[in-house]
Amino acid sequence: METDEIFGALPYGFSSFQAVRDCLIPCRAASRLPENAETVISVLFPYYLGEEYYRDSNVSRYAVSADYHIITKKITDGLLLKLRERYPENKFEAFVDNSPLPEVRCAVAAGLGCLGKNNLFISEKYGSWVFLGEIVTDRFFPPYEGKIKKCLGCDRCVRECPTGALGSGRVDTEKCLSFLSQKKGDLAPDIAAKMAEYNCVWGCDICQKVCPMNIAAEITPIADFFATAEPSVDSGVNVEGRAFAWRGSKVIERNIEKVKEIQKARR
Repeated sequence: METDEIFGALPYGFSSFQAVRDCLIPCRAASRLPENAETVISVLFPYYLGEEYYRDSNVSRYAVSADYHIITKKITDGLLLKLRERYPENKFEAFVDNSPLPEVRCAVAAGLGCLGKNNLFISEKYGSWVFLGEIVTDRFFPPYEGKIKKCLGCDRCVRECPTGALGSGRVDTEKCLSFLSQKKGDLAPDIAAKMAEYNCVWGCDICQKVCPMNIAAEITPIADFFATAEPSVDSGVNVEGRAFAWRGSKVIERNIEKVKEIQKARR
């Protein structure tokens, strides 16, 4: 395919913008969508570093490296440059996270993987250890027309969720340990106890760790994830440039101190 040399090792695929036009997410970024958009190019940014990197980690794996917004923006800026040079008559706009597009739906529609019961996207090659991005263009690229893929349906993520947040085809955000670890204010004792049990002061990866589709996940080809990896954080951590920086330092410092306190008492 003529675009393969542009995207290199990054998995990507095409879906029709028309298929998601009626379910766009209201946000400021929507103003950047090209007029007469035709195609959504979904791009995967794998971040799995290999188990040895996580042996002593106490943060969710997505937060081990530098803020993924920084790394993915560097990559998408390069992709946009190449696409605009190759197709100067067309418009291309990139979105990561702050996107008006239903990202998981687009990636599934592009044939890149499936939707897990934890509402996370799962790639056959990289598992759920991927960030999603989209490039929307007014150029037509033939969309994926194959069979929509599905997860194994084993329910391990549902059974192993430490707070019972998964089930009935939805995620109860108010029960999700990852969500609760990021809330401001007091940390509920039972949530702090769970965080101490799993030695995680930010986020939660349990539903992903138990997923059989993650067992053979391949390591990321993106060097910046390795170069910026800091698997463990402690009191006084510099939050600048990290995935938890958006919350400031108070929340993660609270979590670190509470988890250390509980773990010390259990020794």
